[in-house]
Amino acid sequence: MSETGPAYEPNEREQVLLAAITGANASPNWLTSDMVDALLGGHGMLNIAVINIADVLVNELKRGIDTKLRFANAAAQPVDEVLAKAIKAAVQAGAAPANAALLAAVMMYLTGTKAQVGIPAGNRKLGASARMLAGVDRSGVAAIPTSKKNNKVSGFAAVMAVHQAMMEGKLSPVSGYDMAVSGGPLIGHSRLGEDIIFPAMAVNGARIGTQAMMDCMAGAGIKPQALNAAVFGAAAILEIIHPDADIAEEYGPHGKVTTAFLAGKTAAETAGLPEKLTVRVTGQEYQTGQVIGDLGLILKDIGGPSVIGIMAMDEIMGVFAEGIAGSSAGPVNPPLGHVCTDAVIAMKCLLEPDATPESVAVALRERRYDFAFDPETSMIAMNIVAKKAQQLKAGAVTNAMVLASEPVRAQALYRRAALAYDAFKAGKSLDDVVRSLDEGRKSRVEARVSAFLSKMTGKDVQIRLTHIGPGARRTSKLANEWFAFDAHLDAEVTVDGVTTVLERYSDQIIPDVALGKRDDIAWAVPMVVPLASEILLASNVVINVTVPAAVAAAMGLHSPEEAGLIAQRAGFVSSGIPGSNVNAEAAARVALSVMAVP
Repeated sequence: MSETGPAYEPNEREQVLLAAITGANASPNWLTSDMVDALLGGHGMLNIAVINIADVLVNELKRGIDTKLRFANAAAQPVDEVLAKAIKAAVQAGAAPANAALLAAVMMYLTGTKAQVGIPAGNRKLGASARMLAGVDRSGVAAIPTSKKNNKVSGFAAVMAVHQAMMEGKLSPVSGYDMAVSGGPLIGHSRLGEDIIFPAMAVNGARIGTQAMMDCMAGAGIKPQALNAAVFGAAAILEIIHPDADIAEEYGPHGKVTTAFLAGKTAAETAGLPEKLTVRVTGQEYQTGQVIGDLGLILKDIGGPSVIGIMAMDEIMGVFAEGIAGSSAGPVNPPLGHVCTDAVIAMKCLLEPDATPESVAVALRERRYDFAFDPETSMIAMNIVAKKAQQLKAGAVTNAMVLASEPVRAQALYRRAALAYDAFKAGKSLDDVVRSLDEGRKSRVEARVSAFLSKMTGKDVQIRLTHIGPGARRTSKLANEWFAFDAHLDAEVTVDGVTTVLERYSDQIIPDVALGKRDDIAWAVPMVVPLASEILLASNVVINVTVPAAVAAAMGLHSPEEAGLIAQRAGFVSSGIPGSNVNAEAAARVALSVMAVP
C-alpha cells in the first residue's frame, strides 16, 4: 500500500485510452495540419495579434482606465497608454507596426472609443494616434491593399476615381475657379463649406470611390467585397475633404453628424450594406454608416498596413451578425490562421455588466453549436488557437475561449480513442477506423449544410459529395496526393426530390458556369459551396488521424511512423494537405511513452 492508499491497476483499455489521449493532447500542434507556430510570428495571418489585443483591452477596461478620446488641452491622455499596450501586444505576436496600429485602433473603436474628437487644436483621431504610437509613417489610401480574396486590389482604385471626378468637376457643386474667398473659417465653418461643398463632396466621393473599388474587384475576378469597398471608398474621400466638419442640419442634429458619417453612410448604401449592424451574442447595435465612416477615418490616417492586416481587420468585423466580413465568424470552419472573431465576440461579451469568463464561455459554445456546419471541429480549432495565443499573453479572453472549447476537445479525443480501441479489438484495421471517422465527419457536414439550405430556401434540400479526391487536372506528385490543391469533387444537389448531378464540380463545372457555358446548372453551384469549402479546409483539425494512430501504436499494432502514414492515407477528408502523419507519429510516440511508465 502506498502513502496515498492502495494502488489502482488500470485495465488494458484504460491504459491505452489514457496513453492515446495524452499523446494526442500533448501539443496543440498535433491536432492540426496548419502551421500554427508560424502564427506566433505573424506569418500567414495576424489572428494571434488580435486575440492578444483583446486580452489587453479587457484587462485595461476592467480595471477602470479611461479609454475615451477626449478634446483636451493635454499632450497625452490615458487612452494613449492603453493604445500603446495594445500595439505592443500585437507587435509581440508578430504584427508589423503599421498592422499593429490598425488592429489596435479598430479593436479600441469596438470597445467604444471614438474615432475622432475636437476641432482644431487638440483635435485627436484614433487612427493617427495609433500610427504615431506605433512609430510608422502615413502612406495614404492608394497604397493600402484590400483583403485577399485569392486576388486583391488596392485603394488606388478609389483614389484614382475620386481624383478623376474632381478634375472633371463632378465632385464639388462649386468650382474653385469661381470662389470669392480662398479658404479659412469663411469656408471651413460656414454655410458654403459645411452646408454646400463638404456634404456634396462626401456623398459624390464616397459613391464614386466605393463603386470604383467594386468595379476593380470584379475586374480582377473577385466577387466584390462590400465592406472593403465601402471602407476604402469612404477613406478615399475623407483624405480630401474636411473629415470631421459639422454639416447641414438636414442630415441630422448639429454637432452629431459629420462629413465622415455622411461619407460612410453613402459608401455603405453604394456597397449594399445593411442599415444597422448587430454584435453577435450581445445584440448591441451600430449604425452602419457611422461604422464605415469611422473605419474610413482610421484607415486614411493609419499608415501602410499590409494585406494580412486588412484581412485581420475583416476577421474583427466578423463580430457583426449580418455577416459583412470574417470567415471565422461563418458556419464554415476556416484555416486556423483566420480563427479570431470569437475572441472579438468574447471581448464584447466580457465588457458587458456581470460577465465572467465562465458565462462568456457558455455563450461562445452555444453560438458555435447553433451555427457551425461542424461544431466540434469549430470548438477544437478555437481551443488550438487560444492555447497558442496563451503562449504569448493570457487573459480573460483566451481563458473564456479555452473554457468554452476544452470540454468539447476532451470529449472528442475520448470518443475517438474509445471507438478506435473497440474497433481494433473487433479486428478492424487502422485504415478502416480512420476512414469511418472521416465518413462520419463528411456525413455530419452534409446533413447540417442540407438543413441550413432547407431552412433558408423553404424547400427540402439535400447536398452530397459523391467523390472527394486529388489530381483533377494536374500531373505533379503534390496535386495527385493532396486533394486540397487540385480537388476532384463530384456533387449531388437534390431539391424537393429532384436530383442534379454535378460531376467535376471544382475543376469543370465552376469554370464553365463562370464563363457562361452552363447556365442550365448555374443555380446549383452556390448551393454546394459551403459543403465543398468545409471539406477542402478540413485539415484545420486532424484528430480523426492523430487519435487512432496513437491508439494503434499504444496497442502495439503499428510503429508510430507506420501508424502516422497509414492514418494519413486513410484520412480522405482530414488529410487534404500534408502534415497529419508527422503529428500523428508524434502523438503516437508520446502514447508509447505513457504505456511504458511502470
